[in-house]
Amino acid sequence: MSEQTTDLRETVRRRYAAAAVSVTEGGSACCGPQPIEVDENFGSTLYAADERDTLPAEAVAASLGCGNPTAVAELRDGERVLDLGSGGGIDVLLSARRVGPAGKAYGLDMTEEMLTLALANAQKAGATNVEFLKGTIEAIPLPANTIDVVISNCVINLSVDKPAVFAETFRVLKPGGRIGVSDVVADDALTPDQRAERGDYVGCIAGALSFTEYRAGLEAAGFTDVGITPTHSVSDGMHSAIVRATKPAAAEAPTEAAESAGACCGVDACCTPAESAVDAELTVTEAKTASGCACQNGGEDATPFRAAPPQE
Repeated sequence: MSEQTTDLRETVRRRYAAAAVSVTEGGSACCGPQPIEVDENFGSTLYAADERDTLPAEAVAASLGCGNPTAVAELRDGERVLDLGSGGGIDVLLSARRVGPAGKAYGLDMTEEMLTLALANAQKAGATNVEFLKGTIEAIPLPANTIDVVISNCVINLSVDKPAVFAETFRVLKPGGRIGVSDVVADDALTPDQRAERGDYVGCIAGALSFTEYRAGLEAAGFTDVGITPTHSVSDGMHSAIVRATKPAAAEAPTEAAESAGACCGVDACCTPAESAVDAELTVTEAKTASGCACQNGGEDATPFRAAPPQE
């Protein structure tokens, strides 16, 4: 990872860590937590009042998204849902309600402070079918072909490696699985410099893909039925949009050899603690690199995030 990429990711992490701390500290005030300051194009006002009223105030206050992906993902009872960049947990908690006790909602975030807040919110909400994982959206710590729906709320736009996000999203989805994402998308006429003039990475704007780039990125990862529908303007030439796409039902029909060996990406028991390279002369990392696989360690038994105990 380049130094610039590392710096951008750290900038994003610090911004969202500070946001989580702000909400947490506000929770001790007499009047409850105050929403993080964002303009009218972002945040909890994009959710219906009856949805907000069912959630802990801290989850609502921590909302920084540009849409409401749970309203467009058409979640069904019993499905397994993954929220990329789950923040304070608002979309995970709403998803958990929609999929019911037979389903499960995962939240993935790289910011420890947000994960701690999300865990607290899940406990307040009494949600038992949720799990929060620490990691990056470029290397999702879940096995292949295990998720029915991937959602995200103005987070993919923050990634410094969007092709990796699209590839990882495709990998973890079951054949026939789908995405329902809210994100910021730029007009095709805007250059990257013009997009940068309209905001910065933590403002969800500078890193925006154009409509054509977004579609091409999803299709390159293997997605079909790609649809990108703008919902409202967030800046001149920049739009909040609903992004939908499907992983083909035949996308992961494994070969007999691979199925019997339990291998993927040149690795047996891929994404589990027992993984090993199929080629004994290669390390696991070398095998994955050679196959172009973005998968990282971690599987069904990937360690869920647990908040650190309070300091004495």
